[in-house]
Amino acid sequence: MMIYYVPIAALWLILIAFWFVSAIGVKRTVADSGRWKREILLRIALLAAAVLAWRILVLTHALRGLRPYLVNTSAVPGIAGVALCAVGVGIAIAARIQIGRNWGMPMARKENPELITTGPYAVIRHPIYTGFLLAMLGSALGESIVWLVPFAIAGLYFTASAFREEKTMAEQFPEQYAAYRARTKMLVPFVF
Repeated sequence: MMIYYVPIAALWLILIAFWFVSAIGVKRTVADSGRWKREILLRIALLAAAVLAWRILVLTHALRGLRPYLVNTSAVPGIAGVALCAVGVGIAIAARIQIGRNWGMPMARKENPELITTGPYAVIRHPIYTGFLLAMLGSALGESIVWLVPFAIAGLYFTASAFREEKTMAEQFPEQYAAYRARTKMLVPFVF
């Protein structure tokens, strides 16, 4: 049913709009030669995967024969998918608000960094990544399995980013980060 497309698309638009507005006034990133090029290329790849998922979804509507296999047509997964997408968007936005001016591109070093351990960060060390992944998983469940393509790409990218960021945080906050790491999970509460 296409009715789940509308709330899922609206949730993603809210998240994207919030992300652009909240990026204003963040702390300056400490330069790392070559990193910004890699980050831009990775962002382009993620955006391309999301656009590809959307384009394939549009294509499946044109090719009605594929529709039952790629597009959700059932109410239960549709509602569950919208709910999961909403939870993911909510977690990402709450984490982005909590991190405030310390937010930056994945793996970026900020001037005068602070270790944020409250809000969503009290449970998960990388709740923004978790939120985005949940939103993509909800989109796959509620709208189309085509969303599993950007989910898989983002999952690999976010996991790699999380490991690199953890190394940086351990260098910047050796004692604090070790204690924080011991009481929280990386991406999935109580699991990983």
